[in-house]
Amino acid sequence: MNENSCDIAIVGGGPVGAALAIALQGNDLNVVLLEARESDSNTTDPRALALSYGTRLLLQRLGAWEKIQNVSGIRTIEVTQKDSSGSTTLRAEELKVAEMGYVLPYTTLHAALQQVLRQSDITCLYGAAVSDLRSSGEGATLTYQYQGKPHTLTARLAVVAEGGKLLEASHPPQVQDYGQSGIIAHVTCTQPRAGVAFEHFTVQGPMALLPYLDGYELVLTAPHDAAQAMLQWDDAAFLHNLQQHFGDRVGIFTSVGKRSCYPLRLKRAPDITFPGTVLIGNAAQTLHPVAGQGFNMGIRDAWELAQVILDSVPEGIGSAAMCAAYRKSRRIDRNAGIRFTDGLVRLFSNDLPLFGRVRSAALTLLDCLPPAKKFVAKRMMFGANG
Repeated sequence: MNENSCDIAIVGGGPVGAALAIALQGNDLNVVLLEARESDSNTTDPRALALSYGTRLLLQRLGAWEKIQNVSGIRTIEVTQKDSSGSTTLRAEELKVAEMGYVLPYTTLHAALQQVLRQSDITCLYGAAVSDLRSSGEGATLTYQYQGKPHTLTARLAVVAEGGKLLEASHPPQVQDYGQSGIIAHVTCTQPRAGVAFEHFTVQGPMALLPYLDGYELVLTAPHDAAQAMLQWDDAAFLHNLQQHFGDRVGIFTSVGKRSCYPLRLKRAPDITFPGTVLIGNAAQTLHPVAGQGFNMGIRDAWELAQVILDSVPEGIGSAAMCAAYRKSRRIDRNAGIRFTDGLVRLFSNDLPLFGRVRSAALTLLDCLPPAKKFVAKRMMFGANG
C-alpha cells in the first residue's frame, strides 16, 4: 500500500471537478485530481449542455472559454404551455447582454477544460478509481485503485465532485423520483430560428429545444414507460409525435439523431460538508433539467469553493470553519435553485383543469411585467447570488 499526502484531493475529473482544480492552480497548493476514466479524453457523454451567461463568465476566468468552438448562443427564450395561449418571452437585449446562454456538447466543454488542466500545476491521475473515503477533523483518507495497485492518499480536504455514490451509504441523499425520463437527441427542422430556445410545458412533462448548429438539441420528458416506448419508435413515428407535441413554430421536424434516455429525479445531499470533506456538483444535488439549472449550479459550487479555500490559511483548509463558510456561501443559491426547478416541474406537469388556467394566466402576466421577467432571467443566468 503506497501512501501520499496533499492539500486537496478532488474525486471526479468531469467539468465541475476540473473547474475547481483549475481555479486552485498556481496558488502553492498541492492539488490531486482522481478520475476513474482511463484518460482525459475518454468520455462519450451524449448530452448537450445549456450554459448560462454567468457560467460563461466563470469559464472565461478559468481560461477555458476561448478554447471552445462550435457553440451556439441563446438570445431569446420562449416559454409556452401546450393547449394554452399563455406565454412569456425572455430576451437578452432586455438584460443588456449579447446572449442569455449557450449550447454545446458536453464533450466539447470537457475537452476545453482538460486542455487547460494539462497546462496547469495540478496532478491528474486518470484511471484512479476511488473505493473508500474516510474523513475527520484532521482531514481525509482516500483509498483508490491505480495501475492495478491499491493506493491511499491523505488530504487536508477531499472534494467529491461527481455522482456522490462514494458517500451515499453513510450519508443517504434525499431522493424525489418525478416518474419521468428525459429523451435527448439532435433534431432538424424546416424553419429553425437562430438564437431562439423553447421551453414548452405539457401534462406529460416539460420539453426544451435548444438551438445548436443546424437544428436543435431536444430534451423531451415523459413517464418512464412512455419514454422507453419512444426509444423503440422509428424516426418517422418519433418526429410525428414530436410535431403533435410541439406544433409548427419551427416548421416541420425533418430528422432526429441518436436518441438516449435517462431517469429524472431530484437528488439532494442533506449536508454538503463533513469534517474534511465537501460535496459539489452532482454529488451535492442532481436537478431536473427544466430551466437548465443543474450544471450551472455545479460550476458555481466549484468557483465559490475555490474562493473559500483560497481565503483560508493552509492550516485551515478542510477545517470546520472553512466548511461552514462554504455552506453559508452556497445556502441561498442552492436552496433557491432546487425550489425553482422542483416548483416548475410540480406546477406545470399535471393535468388539473384549474391549474391549467392558472398556469396560462401566470405566463401571460409574467410577460407583461418587465421587472418580474428580468428577475426570472437573472436567476437563470446567474443563480440566486447573482
